[in-house]
Amino acid sequence: MTNECRHCKRELTLKFLDLGHAPPSNAYLTDEDLSRPEVTFPLRLWVCSSCRLVQTEDFAEADQLFTEDYAYFSSTSKSWLAHAAEYVDMIVERLSLNSESHVIEVASNDGYLLKNFLEKDIPCLGVEPTKSTAEAAEALGISVLQEFFGEEMAKALPQADLILGNNVYAHVPDINDFTLGFSAALKPQGVVTLEFPHLMRLVEFNQFDTVYHEHFSYLSLLSVTKIMASAGLRVFDVEELPTHGGSLRVYACLEQADHASRSSVAELLAEERRRGMEEDNFYSAFQSKAESVRNEFLRFLLDARRDGKSVAAYGAAAKGNTLANFAGIKPDLIPFVCDAAASKQGKYLPGSHIPIRPPSVLDLEWPDYLVVFPWNIMPEVRAQLTELSGLGTKFVTAVPRLKIS
Repeated sequence: MTNECRHCKRELTLKFLDLGHAPPSNAYLTDEDLSRPEVTFPLRLWVCSSCRLVQTEDFAEADQLFTEDYAYFSSTSKSWLAHAAEYVDMIVERLSLNSESHVIEVASNDGYLLKNFLEKDIPCLGVEPTKSTAEAAEALGISVLQEFFGEEMAKALPQADLILGNNVYAHVPDINDFTLGFSAALKPQGVVTLEFPHLMRLVEFNQFDTVYHEHFSYLSLLSVTKIMASAGLRVFDVEELPTHGGSLRVYACLEQADHASRSSVAELLAEERRRGMEEDNFYSAFQSKAESVRNEFLRFLLDARRDGKSVAAYGAAAKGNTLANFAGIKPDLIPFVCDAAASKQGKYLPGSHIPIRPPSVLDLEWPDYLVVFPWNIMPEVRAQLTELSGLGTKFVTAVPRLKIS
């Protein structure tokens, strides 16, 4: 690709982060794959000095990243299921949705969220390009279009009172076309809600491990309001959420819709400016922070090996793949990672080739240290593995800094 901004097409000259080369984070490997060449791509981020969109420099084609056997199923996380159910209760009341309404979820995954609308007899439709997750949703009785969302396909959709997308906005290579899809599919007074990790928190808490090829964009409210405005949409409300280490939920509507703009938007824009998110220094200092986290974690693993301490990991998540590949970690330092998703068990993490095993193995061989890669669900993991603490296992997270408890 040419080195220009995906949104405003300005030349990109300010580098944000360089994590070297890595395979796609969800390209889990089989035994047969281990004897084949492994494809990697540059994992570098740049900042647009005009619209302040942070974005990957090079990216694989979408069909290489989101394949038919895409292994991420949202329903695996109980805390995420609870978050989805709470959202549905809230938005149904706020927008007075009923059996005459129509809801569209973009990137509906395995139906983890839309099933809550079905239970309330509110008509809904999922848009999900990955076959494995779409079929899981259809098994729940949810109608799903197995397509990538964009302006042209959205024109053929029934217009919606609500379009929602959780943790998808950062995943789209053509963010302008994707956003225009909302404009095309909304009713005149319809509402879009989007949840995505907040760039301000990513920098504040050194969350470089949330960077991977499937994330094409890293979003602030400053950049999102500009992208929305270019598609004829207006952000009229925003909420800060604790999910994924700090996320935003933005509410948007067509420019001329009646939804009154709330003070939350102006207040958060002012906070981002106060923190320097319109200045180059905010972005140029992040590389050294990521390297410090990497080095501290690698020292911990090397010290544990020297001292004869056993280490395992929990959560075969994209976060762990980014951290392991940036630090050059292999099975000699972390022999295995446990994950509750059956679709991942028996496979290997991309790049590091760490084997993925079911959590039940921890009943037989408990480690001295358990590294929890998805640090954002640490309370949930600890609650599931309380017996390990009684056996003396210490829990470890690397981000935002090394923590052993």
